[in-house]
Amino acid sequence: MKSLNKVELHLHLEGAAPPGFIRGLAAEKQQDMGDIFDDRGNYSYDGFNDFLRAYEAATSVLATPSDYARLLSEVLNECGEQGAIYVELFVSPEFCGGADLSAWRDYLAAMEEVANAYALSGVESRAIATCIRHFGPDRAKKTALCAAETAGGWVAGLGLAGAEDLGAPGDFAWAYDCAREAELGLTAHAGEWRGPESIRAALELGVTRIGHGIRAIEDPALVRDLADQGITLEVCPGSNIALGIVPDWRDHPIARLADAGVRVTISTDDPPFFRTSLAHEYEMLAETFGWSETEFQQMNLWALDAAFCDNVTRDRLKQELS
Repeated sequence: MKSLNKVELHLHLEGAAPPGFIRGLAAEKQQDMGDIFDDRGNYSYDGFNDFLRAYEAATSVLATPSDYARLLSEVLNECGEQGAIYVELFVSPEFCGGADLSAWRDYLAAMEEVANAYALSGVESRAIATCIRHFGPDRAKKTALCAAETAGGWVAGLGLAGAEDLGAPGDFAWAYDCAREAELGLTAHAGEWRGPESIRAALELGVTRIGHGIRAIEDPALVRDLADQGITLEVCPGSNIALGIVPDWRDHPIARLADAGVRVTISTDDPPFFRTSLAHEYEMLAETFGWSETEFQQMNLWALDAAFCDNVTRDRLKQELS
């Protein structure tokens, strides 16, 4: 499946950091990473809240624009190896200088240089500036301002991630209004841990995409609404299974959502944390549901339709999928 051209809309930059990269960077800085690795050197955590702890501990070693540039190079190289021709990365200004606009510009300049180089080699990317839900709506305003002030280049959208059980999407309305005025694309994590009501609440922010969204399957009326409105779901099956949200591949609702007319796309979320890759996701979906290149091409076209890139880039990439 690596040879199939792919589009990925839901990939967290820090969450895509190979554990070896984080261990190596920590060693350079003589920084103790605690117990976030198991005996084999893989990330180790117990449940979603502990996953967030391990995630933020791994992120803590990334402290300079150079660190983020090196990480982005590692991640985009792996994306290319997996067959991705376009990827959107969740990147939080919170982790890049504490959402200070001047610091964010420095981090962004370093990452844009890497992104531009990889675009020339065939891996196009964009960033979704990400509000961290459990940090609260006031800090999200700073993230939205960072996104709005740097919109128009590599920064193409605003997202909302983090602990889904804290606060409500409506608490972040100011941040989303700010991003909308800057003509940024809008997405939000919802319907992963919380039920269909969380998706409806996220839709009120004016998003065109939902991160995960799989629990929509519990509400037939919501499924119809998603299909009718052309809302795209950034589905990450391996992540859902690794975290115990869905027991196994056969029980994953992605196929039922697609059969109901919902635009589903395939992503990896935080692949090294969940022992997965983009090609592995495709292989498991093909094995489980009998999908072929025809189904995958349709999902990749849906992903490009929903992507936050400019139309010139979108049209060029569609040619690569055909």
